[in-house]
Amino acid sequence: MGKLQRWWAGIKPRRGTLKASVIAAAPRTAAGVPDGMAAAALVGVNPIHGLYASFAGPVVGGLTASTKLMVITTTSAASLAAFSALQGVPRDARLSSLFLMVAIAGVLMVLAGFFGLGRFASFVSQSVMTGFLTGVAVSILLGQIPALLGATVEASGPIEEAARAVFGGGSIDGPSAIIGVAALALLALLPMTPLSRYAALIALIVPSVIVVVSPYFDSVLQVGDVGEIVRGIPVPALPSLRVFSLEVLTGAFAVAVIVLVQGAGVAQSYPNPDRTRSDQNADFMAQGWSNVAVGLFQGTPVGGSVSQTALNVSAGARDRWASILSGVFMLLVLVAFSGLAEQVASPTLAAILIVASLGAIRPNQIAAVWRSGMRSRVAMAFTFVATLTLPVAAAVGIGVALSLLLAADREAKDVRIVEMIEGDDGSLIERSAPSTLVSESVTVLNLYGSLFYAGARTLESDLPPAGDAERPVVVLRIRGTATVGATAFSILSAYADQLSARGGRLYLSGVDPELVEQFERSGRIEATGSITLVEATPTIGESTRAAVEEANVFLLSAPSDSVPDESDPWAKRMVGGIAHRFGWSHADDGSDGSDAEPTDE
Repeated sequence: MGKLQRWWAGIKPRRGTLKASVIAAAPRTAAGVPDGMAAAALVGVNPIHGLYASFAGPVVGGLTASTKLMVITTTSAASLAAFSALQGVPRDARLSSLFLMVAIAGVLMVLAGFFGLGRFASFVSQSVMTGFLTGVAVSILLGQIPALLGATVEASGPIEEAARAVFGGGSIDGPSAIIGVAALALLALLPMTPLSRYAALIALIVPSVIVVVSPYFDSVLQVGDVGEIVRGIPVPALPSLRVFSLEVLTGAFAVAVIVLVQGAGVAQSYPNPDRTRSDQNADFMAQGWSNVAVGLFQGTPVGGSVSQTALNVSAGARDRWASILSGVFMLLVLVAFSGLAEQVASPTLAAILIVASLGAIRPNQIAAVWRSGMRSRVAMAFTFVATLTLPVAAAVGIGVALSLLLAADREAKDVRIVEMIEGDDGSLIERSAPSTLVSESVTVLNLYGSLFYAGARTLESDLPPAGDAERPVVVLRIRGTATVGATAFSILSAYADQLSARGGRLYLSGVDPELVEQFERSGRIEATGSITLVEATPTIGESTRAAVEEANVFLLSAPSDSVPDESDPWAKRMVGGIAHRFGWSHADDGSDGSDAEPTDE
């Protein structure tokens, strides 16, 4: 009970913002009617199922999301993913499969949030996401042209559909085309008037009234021709597990990925008015619970909507209750006016989807990615083509894989090794790592970047080889590296063995305490015997100094034909350089300076 009370205390409506929420909810509801119906039409089911989603999604999402202004409702991208997945399902099982798919997608989202996977949304590169969303927008736009023109075509994809509808010769229904174009005109002109917030609703109603009252438009397809509209709202029911299939599962995965990535973008674009920080994992779970509820209420998939959230903000929303109330108002619409949905002209829904698709194409974003370089261009173009030509689930999989490849490529390029040397003024200078090591000498290297797989391979190629050097010693500074993958462990061990074979040794300085434990658990230290770990301290540079001094002692500990002049050995000068750079007191008489108090690292 305590948790419930705390939850309610955090979300309960405030007197100062409740009026603004009511006012903002009205245009959001008005826009939600055509958007919901259009989303369901895109899935290929009765438009009433889009209205079910438009009431359940905003209510549940509004009550649970940490991004307070985000509206969780129907989205074109999620609807297209559902439509694509359902094409492999027998026609008589598609509706039941849709509800199960939505519920499974919701469960996947809840699990993603529960296990803290919100941070992985950033792994989807901007170039891949831009290509995917642009492909989705173009696919929807082309796919709606036949419905806009009243053309019946058989085609294998949106490009062929549009081409056959426009150039099919006589397949266009004139009255349907007139209604569709009229709706497009209203959607283009009304945003320039005070009625801009209600443009979609007006574009839905006015042409539909014309179809109802004029006998000339008898050939225009209406929503009631697709299927009977059930009055009121459905009784919640568990989706049937008997229709479970691979298509349902892959479709649920595609819907979940699309919704979560889009939702993360909404959270970034619309921060909380009270300056509290959004929790990506909480938003994942909110979108998941919303889809579970929508699946129970027989709706189409929902997620954080960019356009509806923007409308919510522009209408004056100041907290989550604008979204919640819009869902409540949609419920009232369903109870009182659901029968009128049968009279809606189908070309108007196509017009709404076409305009929404055009708005989803972001030329500035495309141009920014294009200017980012060849890799970004190729990634964007490849994902765009895949989205247009392949099922959405496959395109999502390709996009995720491509994002991971780009992340690995970026990780590999971020790894850099430099040598730290003493300047004439005693300062430390970074320069390129040497091509080979020097006998009887300490080489101090600094590592930048990650030591996971891709970065580890770059590390392997950039570490200077021992070559013919006798007793080469390397101090590799890895401060800031919290984790090391198995590949990096193997590479460092092999490098240590290479140095050991020449009588040398590898020192790792600035080692994070957690990383020390990793090394110990791996058994590499015991197995190699030629790696010395120097744990990081709060003082920057201290562990590196200690490692260099220990390395110097190592070089002087055994006789060698090539021991340098002890009056000024390179290692001693290196220690002195580091000491001077960081303000350490270093004795020139060969003492270890243990009485000196470090002022840095």
